[in-house]
Amino acid sequence: MSEEIINTDNEQESEELYEKLSFTVDKGQEPLRIDKFIMKRIENGTRNKIQQAIENEMVLVNDKPVKSNYKIRPFDKIVVFDNRHPDTTDIIPENIPLNIVYEDDDILIINKPAGMVVHPGSGNYSGTLVNGVAYYLKQQNPTLKEDELSRFGLVHRIDKNTTGLLVMAKNPKAMSDLAKQFFNHTVHRRYIALVWGDFDKDEGTITGHVGRHERFRKLFTTYPDGEHGKDAITHYKVLERFNYVTLVECRLETGRTHQIRVHMQHTGHPLFNDDFYGGDKIVKGTVFTKYKQFVENCFELCQRQALHAKELGFIHPTTKKQVHFESDLPDDMQAVIEKWRKYSTGK
Repeated sequence: MSEEIINTDNEQESEELYEKLSFTVDKGQEPLRIDKFIMKRIENGTRNKIQQAIENEMVLVNDKPVKSNYKIRPFDKIVVFDNRHPDTTDIIPENIPLNIVYEDDDILIINKPAGMVVHPGSGNYSGTLVNGVAYYLKQQNPTLKEDELSRFGLVHRIDKNTTGLLVMAKNPKAMSDLAKQFFNHTVHRRYIALVWGDFDKDEGTITGHVGRHERFRKLFTTYPDGEHGKDAITHYKVLERFNYVTLVECRLETGRTHQIRVHMQHTGHPLFNDDFYGGDKIVKGTVFTKYKQFVENCFELCQRQALHAKELGFIHPTTKKQVHFESDLPDDMQAVIEKWRKYSTGK
């Protein structure tokens, strides 16, 4: 059997929470049920979970979904969309306000505020968006059991201090469909960022693998030669120039953790007030007292990296029609942009 396993690191290095495993069956393989075949090749894979994945069309053979009793044949190409984040069967519903932009029987579109962690994890076991969604769903359907309130509907995420749009699936079929769209890079995601410095070009593309920093494991970095990390592509376009900082839009082709923040740092344009990647100090301009005070006032206005997930578009999992959502810039980013606009024009 030849085997290609894509994005299977234990440490999550992607905003998308589903990874893709690909297998090609050897020419000498005897007929074997697809669920048994996969169970032998996925670490911690149980037959029940694999059968659920097959039922939810998260397993494709030669690009088509199959039944659990399908028997593999030589040269079959098998793709498994695998949920790589840890199981969370103990999600505690919490009454947390949610800004729900849109909802139907299949999806929730949520505009996440700054400071909210998307899902429980180390050091953040409560107060997350997923805890709030669990409570919201429980109010809609009181008969839901706690083991049904896991994060099954979460197919992507954004950073704690990044604001903007997230989609969550309300049922396994929608989850399966959305996960494939994210993995295949067909989801439209447009971010607005305020970054340090001016750009030579009005638009461009930043490439370079993104992966964990080899020394500082909480940080990510760009590996331009691709020797580490995973491929990452960010398209940017200048929206407005303020001499020392620039307002840009970023369109993600891939969705690596911290991708925009890391790519912008790599090009010498860290996000304004990004304390992880050097944007929380004066990067461009002099340090004379008046300017320094102005920048510090701006930091006070926007006390986080100036990044907002403004647009989200995809094919609706049930209607199969293109849907598109937009959200306004949050007040803190609006305020700091206006302050820089006035400063740059001398008004």
